[in-house]
Amino acid sequence: MSNKILRKLFLGFIQVHILYHAYKEPFFGSWMMEELKEHGYNIGPGTLYPILHSMEKEGLLVREDKLINGKIRKYYSITKEGIEALKEAKKRAKQLYEEIFK
Repeated sequence: MSNKILRKLFLGFIQVHILYHAYKEPFFGSWMMEELKEHGYNIGPGTLYPILHSMEKEGLLVREDKLINGKIRKYYSITKEGIEALKEAKKRAKQLYEEIFK
């Protein structure tokens, strides 16, 4: 399988992972990079922040800038649209999992 196909596939997994954590609690980018790394996705800020910005533009996430120890930290939270997208993604992932691993 080509790297291009895998990259597209993993991008979808990463976005669902982001929505899941945004649903649990607001997060900031460097924390998310570490979280994704624990699951085998070694991405840097040049990859993560464009994903977050596009998800924000699509109405799935909302960003809040907070001053922490003299630095601005961008926290991302899920929106109503993001919750609906996460519910649908979980439903479809479950169906696919059940089909593949029967």
